[in-house]
Amino acid sequence: MIRDPAAPPSPGGHRPVENTIAFVRALALLLLAALSLSCAASPFAVRLGAERVVLDVPPGFADTLDLGSPRLQELAETLTSASNRILLFAITDADLRRFQQGDTPEYRRYLLVATPKSLERERVGLNQFRDYVIDSVRGLGNPAEPADIRKYLDAQPAGRANLLFELRRKPDVVSVFRGTRMPTKSSERPVYLLSTTTILLMQGKALNVSAFTGYESDADPEWLKSVTLRWLDELQRLNRR
Repeated sequence: MIRDPAAPPSPGGHRPVENTIAFVRALALLLLAALSLSCAASPFAVRLGAERVVLDVPPGFADTLDLGSPRLQELAETLTSASNRILLFAITDADLRRFQQGDTPEYRRYLLVATPKSLERERVGLNQFRDYVIDSVRGLGNPAEPADIRKYLDAQPAGRANLLFELRRKPDVVSVFRGTRMPTKSSERPVYLLSTTTILLMQGKALNVSAFTGYESDADPEWLKSVTLRWLDELQRLNRR
């Protein structure tokens, strides 16, 4: 028998119908979160012209493009040139859960993969890739390789991305590590952003692969270097023919 929703509450203090609705809603949220995280953890293919590129994210991150969120799309677009097409924008699993529950994500660490629109449908050879790399890194100068990253950034103009280290340089990949002291009021605690930018030739396509993290402890730059190199190795493994 279906109980009348207007009837007095059950001895437990709650209406059975309300309990059922609350349970169903909670279950739906759990299933949605589990589905999103499980899907995000699997490699997926992106068609670029005649080529097929396989992408994936490191453990602990989830791609967000399928969510269709204008807010996340806008954030991703601030991280790369308007001349690039964004293929992947990933936030941490914890931030994804906050986003899906209506809470404000921290956005302390995130990942991005993009490709130049002008080369999207072309098959890029080593010579063309080399020219693209030269154009992309022109003006960066030589890596500073500071012994103390925070001290070095404090001496640089606020808002400028500074080349700190070169992580990898091969004919098909160039990866650099950069740091920025963000503009703040003089009375505020300094805020730093660390990032890696990698230009990668894969499946005849030029990809811009980037990772970002806030800088609060010595573990942050070490994490950034490690996750970048492991991520690049995994992307190349997935696309090895």
